[in-house]
Amino acid sequence: MRPRDVMRVGAVGLRTRPLRAFLSALGIAIGIAAMVGVVGLSSSSGAELDRTLSALGTNLLTVSSGTTLMGEAAQMPKDAEAMIERIGPVEAVSSIGRMGDVKVYRSEQIPEAQTGGIATYAARLDLPATVGATLRDGTWLNAATERYPAAVLGSSAAQRLGVGAVSPDTQVVVGGMRFTVVGVLNPVALATDLDAGVLVGWPVAESRLGFDGHPTTLYTRSDEARLESVRQVLAATANPEAPNEVDVSRPSDALAAKQATSQAFANLLLGVGAVALLVGGVGVANTMVISVLERRAEIGLRRSLGATRGQIRTQFLAESLLLSALGGGGGILLGTGVTMGYALYSGWPSVVPAWATVGGLVATLVIGAAAGLYPAIRASRLSPTEALSAP
Repeated sequence: MRPRDVMRVGAVGLRTRPLRAFLSALGIAIGIAAMVGVVGLSSSSGAELDRTLSALGTNLLTVSSGTTLMGEAAQMPKDAEAMIERIGPVEAVSSIGRMGDVKVYRSEQIPEAQTGGIATYAARLDLPATVGATLRDGTWLNAATERYPAAVLGSSAAQRLGVGAVSPDTQVVVGGMRFTVVGVLNPVALATDLDAGVLVGWPVAESRLGFDGHPTTLYTRSDEARLESVRQVLAATANPEAPNEVDVSRPSDALAAKQATSQAFANLLLGVGAVALLVGGVGVANTMVISVLERRAEIGLRRSLGATRGQIRTQFLAESLLLSALGGGGGILLGTGVTMGYALYSGWPSVVPAWATVGGLVATLVIGAAAGLYPAIRASRLSPTEALSAP
């Protein structure tokens, strides 16, 4: 090949090289964006699932009065709630006290035997937050209404009493006294006993309904990682004198489901990340091999002008790393943007793991170097005569 032809081929290569580089970086960016997007969306979906399962009470334990050795109903100490609060991993605790002799009726005209199976509970103000209860209508008890004849109805209790909506004139008879209904609960998935109950304030229960102040059921939320440890000490903490008279629930099945899904998502993310990085590496290698084939004339020209094999290897390795860095950075930005946009649209928490961004970029550079190594070595081994004589 004549020098003039060599210069013309080199000029054409220089003009087309930016387009090839852009297309190569774009291909890598799409591969990395796919990896980051899939990992981010999977992580966001997993976070939403964890949030849903947490709302179902994965960290909720129930402590209730059991029976004595004689088979009689046991009694929980009045300060059981305060003692459980001292357990480090316990994040929240609330309680109710059932009043078995206090009956509820729609009015004084209802026959005494027609109780409708409705129970009466004294309730703490923080009960809804602890068990995840929500109101269908009205409001929950507060520092003022808990001291006066005010009641909140469970969903089933409201239906049995014929109370559809709350108004200042809506009243029920509790223990022979008229109580104003201030709220109606939605069904409580974690404490179904409350659905068929009427809840009144702790002070008014003690002052007007003869409540003895002993809780019958306590609800606790704890750190999930230490839930089993908390469960083991709850009975002895709630009733140190007779822990055998206390029943403690097992962790909910939702916790086991959450742990299983977390492991499944972790395995999925590892698999997806590995496949995407492999695809990106193949793309870099393919780009660099084609680049060597298309630029043999340029390589021959550089060798004839005195470039060493080491310089040729360095050039192609540097190009491979640069393409990987540009493609990886652009792919991370694109994948993160797609994840955040879709998560926002779906109402999910937006989660892009740090290992997917930093690790993806580092792995892309490593794979880019490995993928560019063979083309770089091949290019450096081309003799000037062989390269310049290539068509």
